Parts: sequence; structure tokens; C-alpha cells
Amino acid sequence: MGPPPVVTGISPKEGPPGTRVTLRGEFLGIRAQDLIGLTICECDCLLSAEWKSPNKIIARSGPCKGRGDIIVTTRSGGQGTSTVQFRGYYETIGPMKESAVWVEEAPVQNFVWGRRALSPTNYQQEDPLGLSVEGNDSKKFPEDELCELFGESNGELTSEKFHPGWFLLQHHHATTFNDLRAGLKHIERKVDSQKEGQLSFLKANVGAVMEQLDTIVFLKEQYEQDVKKFGENPTAKLEEAIKTSMAEANKLFDDVLARRDRADATRSALSLMQRYKFLFCMPVNIEKNIKRGNYDLIINDYARVKNLFGNTEIAIFKKVLEEIERKIELLRDILRKKLEETPFAIEAQKKIIRNLVNLDAEGDPAWDAIVAHGSYLDKNISSCLQDYFGSDGATDDLNKGYKSNNNTPISAERHKFYKSDANCNVPSRVLCIEAICDVVAEQLPDLWRLGQSYFTGQLHVAVDAEKQVSFKNLVLSCIQNASDAMRESCGSHLTPAWLLHSLRCIRQMYAALIHLDLPSDALDIFGKFLFDLRLQCLLTLFKQTAENISGLQKNETWQLEYLPNEDGGITKLPGMFEKIVMEVSELAKETAIACGPREAPLLESPTQQVLYHNAVKALFLAFTRCLKQLAFSGSEEAADEDDPSVSQLVGSPACYKSRDNKHRGLTAPTWEKCLLISLSNIRYTLNIVLPRVKTNLKAQGYPDLSQAEGWTNDWTQLESLDTAVLDAYLERRCDPLVGTIEPSMYLGSLEWDSEIEPSHIRPYAQEALANLIAVHAEVTRVSPGLLKRVLSHIVETIAEELARLMSCVRKFGPSGIIQARADIILLRDALAVYSTPRAKNFFEEALDAIPLPRHGESDALKIQALLTKVTSTMQLQIRCLSERPVSTTIVPQGELDQTTVV
Repeated sequence: MGPPPVVTGISPKEGPPGTRVTLRGEFLGIRAQDLIGLTICECDCLLSAEWKSPNKIIARSGPCKGRGDIIVTTRSGGQGTSTVQFRGYYETIGPMKESAVWVEEAPVQNFVWGRRALSPTNYQQEDPLGLSVEGNDSKKFPEDELCELFGESNGELTSEKFHPGWFLLQHHHATTFNDLRAGLKHIERKVDSQKEGQLSFLKANVGAVMEQLDTIVFLKEQYEQDVKKFGENPTAKLEEAIKTSMAEANKLFDDVLARRDRADATRSALSLMQRYKFLFCMPVNIEKNIKRGNYDLIINDYARVKNLFGNTEIAIFKKVLEEIERKIELLRDILRKKLEETPFAIEAQKKIIRNLVNLDAEGDPAWDAIVAHGSYLDKNISSCLQDYFGSDGATDDLNKGYKSNNNTPISAERHKFYKSDANCNVPSRVLCIEAICDVVAEQLPDLWRLGQSYFTGQLHVAVDAEKQVSFKNLVLSCIQNASDAMRESCGSHLTPAWLLHSLRCIRQMYAALIHLDLPSDALDIFGKFLFDLRLQCLLTLFKQTAENISGLQKNETWQLEYLPNEDGGITKLPGMFEKIVMEVSELAKETAIACGPREAPLLESPTQQVLYHNAVKALFLAFTRCLKQLAFSGSEEAADEDDPSVSQLVGSPACYKSRDNKHRGLTAPTWEKCLLISLSNIRYTLNIVLPRVKTNLKAQGYPDLSQAEGWTNDWTQLESLDTAVLDAYLERRCDPLVGTIEPSMYLGSLEWDSEIEPSHIRPYAQEALANLIAVHAEVTRVSPGLLKRVLSHIVETIAEELARLMSCVRKFGPSGIIQARADIILLRDALAVYSTPRAKNFFEEALDAIPLPRHGESDALKIQALLTKVTSTMQLQIRCLSERPVSTTIVPQGELDQTTVV
């Protein structure tokens, strides 16, 4: 089996039936007998086919019309394909074509509306110039330009409006001038040949001419026979005979004819009713279609009736038309009520308006629909307030709510900050806001689009330009009512979590309205409300956070955490405070501070910045109150636990009486240690937390806190609290310590004029050093950075007390002088690190109050020897109070505090 034949070329490409066509291609048969089929435009042309070679076949086209493929079929290759097409047409016989028969030269029939027939003419006229149009067919001259050039003329040779210029541009716009001249010569030769070649024309058409002559001769013979038989005027006799027959027939069939006339009249009436059945059935059909809601069908039928019978003078038709008008008025009333009822979708409303307009309804149905839609929107907003707050307008019933369809209306913020709201019902205020947002988002766009359709003429009604102001006021009124209703719902009773949820709902509604291209006045109403709500959310967030900070004291465990780069330890409280502040600032930035579409920036005006500063100030004040409550919570218990014994060492283990924490069932440290821990927390908050919070807030885009009036000092009141806590601690430690000096100095009724040779410093000095060491260890265990502040006050008080006691001694014995000087000098030198200038003056006053040694150098040597001995034996105590660093070992809370001095 060989390859199928393929036709790739054809010449010519078009022609009338019988055109000699040359086909070229591949695999067109190996011999003439191999060719078994040839179709051109689906016409079998095998009989006329002449096989020349495997690449060429000559055939004549059949009676085809239009374009079609050339299919060659061979025994060796089967049915083939074609890459070119042949166009067949029927040749039109025109005035330039010789013909032996009569040719009707009527113009081409056109439709009344000026269009030509959709299908092409069956025949195509021969080109009178005798030129090829192949080059012109590749690029046709635009017909629109031809119409502009020649108006109502055309290029049809048989048309009365034929214009040669049109014809040449249409068929020969690409023909050269020389070819056109040749075409002119061709026409002239053709005309001359027709004038001079009449004899040859008759010879070529002798058959047709002879048939015509025979026909004329036959007609002449028949006419002569009729004249002989019937005379010159045979129709007169025929007419008379017909009249006589009619008269006789009327006499015989008068009754029949009368009955026929009555039947014809009845038939005409029935025919008339049948013919105008549409009109007579119209009232019943209107009622049926009203019930079914087929208003468009009613309108079409009504328009048809008005066009056909609007100007009728027939009484029966007028009566039917009056009945139709009553039914149509009923339909108008129904459609008007539909506009006043619950609005449909905007397309349904437009449809009702168009129906009323087509029914020639009085008034302005489009404007009535706009007003009804605005009233319905206001009514729904009022219904939301009525449904969720009741007729009395109650605004404080937050517990009255309805279970939300969404179990977590606020996800991240709510569970992150306010876990207590996790499973609560949605407050009625929030439900009211959601309902109002839904009403506005669903109905206000329809109202706006309906108004735009009205003023742009889409509703096919007469537009009143003066109503634009009324429409704008209507939209502004609806938006203002919605804004006022939401303001009423977003009261001060909502928690921050629900406020943020409401803000998100309102923002979604606001974003949907922005795309409506509403006037700026309308958007500014919601924009101002959104701005106020954002500010309210910000302040409420900080207010709720301040309340949460005030409750941080319940989380205090008094467990110290020693920071590697800080001089001392703190509890988790400052870190918890900083974390809460940072979290609320991030949340506020992501929600209230963040600007949505067409929202004004927050915290830019001085007034707003003052509100923000006050909100942040409330956070620090709340934390200050929390620290104060923690620091002084043990004051009453400590007062009840005061030991009346003044000789007991202040820092001895017996004094570490613990307080039972009833809330946690844990043993809390002593009040003195709580004071120290509070001091450390205060200093850490002042030095670390406040600057870090300030930097972080500024980095997040908040106003700089440094510009706030009274920053740090007046704001936080931490400095005042620091002083108060330090005074409380000094009062707890300094007063008992100083109070033990005088009793211990005269313990055992020992006076300064005693003759006992001194061998060691007196017990009061040893006890003072021991008490100071105990305080030193207590402060070091919590915060070594507080040593200077605490011990300097105590040393100053001790020095003042020693100066007073020494000035009150009436008499010093020789041994008493040595003893007193050795005691004071040892205390002065041992406490030199923590001695203030005032303390040093008191030590000097104490020494000045002691008389000079009586024996000069010998007593001085005794004092020096005594000091050397005491220093050697009390080296550990003295080094505890020196400038040498002290290494502390911290044991778990509740166990005995230990201090190892290196």
C-alpha cells in the first residue's frame, strides 16, 4: 500500500461548471488505471479526469458552488487529502455577454431596510475588461471607504446606481494603468465585434432563432382561427352569457345565499374573535400571570395591545381595553407595595422599577425605591439596638448575651491576655455591633448602587438633578445612624478583647464601603468613629493591663534569680512586668495603632500623646503599688513578732522568723529580707526595665517617653518608694542594733572608772560588729550593691550613739580610758569603709569625749597592744567589713543562710 495522494496546487482556483482544472500534487497514481476517484467540491469529476503523471491530473469541474476540497482516490494509496481549495460559481449573463435568449435586466433585489441578502448571488458576472483579478483578490479595497467616496452608488454592473470608479477600485485597484488601457481596448473590440458580427451571431444561434420564428407563426395562425370562429370581439358575447347565468342562479338560490350570508357573518364574527383572541383573553391572562409572578409577560402583552389597539374606535375593543387598564393598575399597586416592603436584591429592585416604568406608573418609582431602601436600613439599625438592648435602652447588661456562632470570636488576643473570657458567652453589645456591621455591609452598597443607577439613567426614568443633594443627605443620615448606634454599643463596659473583636468587624465593614466610591463626607463619619474606637481600644488595653499588673503580687514567690551582669538578685516580678508591657504594646500596635485603608495615624497630636503617656504611666504606677504592697505587707506581722530582748544579736538565726504565706502554703522570708528584695527589684526596674521599656516602645513607633512631663521621677514614684523601703529596712535593723549598745556597754554594772585591766574590747563593741556583720551578710545575700546605702546609715547611727554615750560618761578611770579608746578606735577603723564624713566626725567626737591617757606613751603602747591583740583575734569579723570582696554561697530558701568569707 503506497502513500495517499496529496493535492498541493490547482489552476485556476475558481470557475463556473465545466472549467478545465489542472491539479498538481504527489502520489496521484502510478498509471491512468490507478485513478479510481476524483471529487471537486464534493462533485464527482472522474469521467472528465485525464491522468497525465503521478504529479498532474487535468479534469473539468462539475456543477459545484462555493469552496471545497479536491479529493483524489487511487488503488495504490487510497483516499487522499488536499491543501488547496477550488471555488465554483454560476456565471451571470450580463449586458456584455452574448446570449440567444432574453435576459431580464431588473436590478438586484434588496431588502427594505437596506441590507443585501445574507447568501451570495448564484451567478457571478464576467469581468468586462477581460483582465485577471487574482492580484486584487489578495487584498480587497475596504468597502467602508468606498461608501464614503461614492455615497449610495455601487459597483454592480446590472444596478441602476452603477459607478465605474467603485467597480475599478473594488475589482482592479491593484491593476496597472497599462493593463487598464488594454482592458479598455478589449471592451472596444467586443462592442465593435457585436456591431459588425450580427451575421455570425445569427449563425451561432440559428436554432434558437428558428424556434422563435416557428412560435410566432403558430401564434399568428391560432389568432386567425379564433377571429373566424368567434368574431372580432368574442368577449362581449361571453360577458352577456355570464350575466344571464348569474341572474338565473340568483333566482334559484336566494334563500341559500341569504343563509350563506348569515353563515358568513357568523363565520366572520367567529373569525374576528379567533383572530383577536389575544385581546379578549388579555384580562384573564393578566390575573393568571400576576399570581404566577410573570410580570415581564404582562408588560410585553400590554405594550403589544397598546400598539395595536391604542387608537381604536371600535366600542368592543375600547371596553376590553378599559378592563385591561383596571388590571394593569392593580399590578402597579402590587409592584409599588413590593418596593415599600423588605427590599430585595438590587437587581430585583431594578427589575421592579423597570416594570413600573414600562407600565407608565405615575410618580418616580425609582426615587421611591431609594427612599424605601434608606428607611429600611435605618429601621434595621434601630431593630439591632432594640433586639440586643431592649426597649428601655439598657446599656450595662453585659452578662445578658447570646451564644456566638463562633466559639472563639477573638483568637490570639483573647487567649493571650484575658484567659478568663475563654468560654464566656458573647456580650450583647458585641452581637449588636456585629449585626449592625452586617446590615450596613449588606444593604448600604445596594442603596448606593441603586442611587448611582438612578442618576446615570440606567433605570430609564427621568432624572431629577436636584435629588442628588437629597440622596447624599439620605446616605449620610444612614451612615451617621449606624455610627451612633455602634458608638452606643462600644461603651466603657466592654473588655479589651471584645473591643478588639468589634474593631476588627467594623474595619471589615469599612473596607467593603471604601470600594463603593462613596463621598468623602460619608467615609469620614466611619473614619472618625474608627479613630475614636482605636484610641478607646488602646486606652482600654493599657487600663486592663494596669489592673493585671496590680495583681502581680499574687505571683510573687520571693525566689531570687541572680543575674550574671548585675550586682545582686531579683525575683521574677520585674521580668513579668516588662513582658506584660511589651505584650500589650505589641498587641496594641498590631490592632489599634496599625492603620487600615483610609485610616488616620494614631498618637500624632499632643492630646493623644498625653493620653498615651498617662496610659503608660498608669502601668508603672500600678507596678509601683504592687511593689509597695509586697514590701510593706509584712509590717504588721513583723511588729507582732518583735522580740523584747535587746541584747540578742540582730542577725542571729533566732531572729529569722518566717511568715506563713496563707495563699500558697509556702514559707516566705522575713519582712526584712522582703524589704531588701523589694529594694533590689526597685533598683533593677529603675535602672534596667524602665530604659528598656522606653527603648522598645520607641522602636515600635510609639511616642518617646522622654518627652513626657516628669518622666521616671514623677511618673513611676519608684524613687520615693525606694527611699521609703530603705527607711523601713533601716528602722527594722538600725534601731534594735543601736538600742543594744548602751545596755551592753554597762552589762554587769561595769563602769568606766573601774580598775579592771582591759584584755579585750567591751561586749557592746563586739555585739555592734556582730550585728553589722549580720546585716552585711543579709544585704550581700540579696544585693551587694545595696551595702553602701544600708551600712553607711547604720554606721552613722552607731557613731552618733557612741559619741552621745561617751559624752555622757561622768568619770573615766585609767583602765577605762584605755578600754574606751581601744573600743572606739577599733570600731572606727573596722567601719571605715562604710563611714560617711558625718560618721567620722561622730567617731572623733567620741574620742574627744574620752580623756587623754594619764601616763602618755606607756598608756598609748597599752592601747596599741590591746588593738593588735583584738585585731588578731577578731580578724574574721574585721575582714567581713573590709573592702575585700566577699564570696557568698546561697542556699535554698527556707534553709539556714550561710556566708563564707574568703
